[in-house]
Amino acid sequence: MAAAAACCIALAASACTDSPSHGGDESIRTDVFVTAYTWFDNTPPGSTVISHPVLHKEAGGTGTYTDPVTIAVGHSRKTGQDVLDIPSGTRIYLPDVRRYFIVEDTCGDGPKPEEGPCHTGAEKYGDATLWIDMWIGGKGESQSFVRNCARKATGVGTAIFNPKDNYQVASGHGVIHDGTCDTGYGQKASAK
Repeated sequence: MAAAAACCIALAASACTDSPSHGGDESIRTDVFVTAYTWFDNTPPGSTVISHPVLHKEAGGTGTYTDPVTIAVGHSRKTGQDVLDIPSGTRIYLPDVRRYFIVEDTCGDGPKPEEGPCHTGAEKYGDATLWIDMWIGGKGESQSFVRNCARKATGVGTAIFNPKDNYQVASGHGVIHDGTCDTGYGQKASAK
């Protein structure tokens, strides 16, 4: 499964009325189920392939505003077109990892991704109404280390859509860097 990401639960129709849009005013959500995808479980496994490149040709990024990390969201093919739940290019700031992200990938494979992760299912995780899946990488690390990092980064929390460019950014290249899993900063965003 290529990465999972933003999901509006009330997707029975075709549009996500509560999903953040690309551009526009900053929007803070505290009901977002955030998961992580890695080098090991991307589609195809052992790759950095992404479905909707914007700034990157493959999954990556440092996490700064100018070089946000790839994030995946749910999508649907009900109309015959591949429609993302959150438009590609939308920036998102996640305080718990102190990094900026950009929608460049989708979660859910196959002919009916709208029946799978990210597009549906967030409601199963507490009070979540939206599901996004951040790229954490992991190439060159042990699979168990990467899995444990993904678990640490998973949970319902705060996500800031269309964020300002002045939030604190943790040092290091991405969530997994220099043999560390850089998460656990909490759900409150702080300015630089």
